Amino acid sequence: MAAEAGNDAEILAHVEKYWQDRKPHSPIYQFLLEDIKVTHASKGLVRSRLLLTKNHVNVHGGIHGSVSATLVDWMGGMAIAAWDNRTKTGVSTDIHISYQSSAKEGDWIEIEGTAGKVGGSLAFTTVTISKIVDDKPGPVVATGSHTKFVRV
Repeated sequence: MAAEAGNDAEILAHVEKYWQDRKPHSPIYQFLLEDIKVTHASKGLVRSRLLLTKNHVNVHGGIHGSVSATLVDWMGGMAIAAWDNRTKTGVSTDIHISYQSSAKEGDWIEIEGTAGKVGGSLAFTTVTISKIVDDKPGPVVATGSHTKFVRV
């Protein structure tokens, strides 16, 4: 396993500002992600944590699939912003999600996004949503891939 780059203060500041500038313009992000906290940012890699509330769960008490999809969409853009401190992260062309386990109201989750390639037209990201156990990522809740058209 390759050594992971540490938190980059400049990229972290950019990603946090990017998020704060975008949030007021997205009612769905305001509703679902108001309390999300960015915990790490380095080139093309962002991590955030979110405490699940009643707004995040389905009728069975588990994280709603649409919340996971929203997180993959959001984090894909954040990882692209962290690639080269850009402020335009494009529009979605494809999102794929695999649901593997669940998390419930009161659980903390970690969302990790990686921009694998950011080209002139397309960017390819991967996102992992994990349940936090003992303050570390535990069971994977969902994984996703997100492709965005970035030449906009």
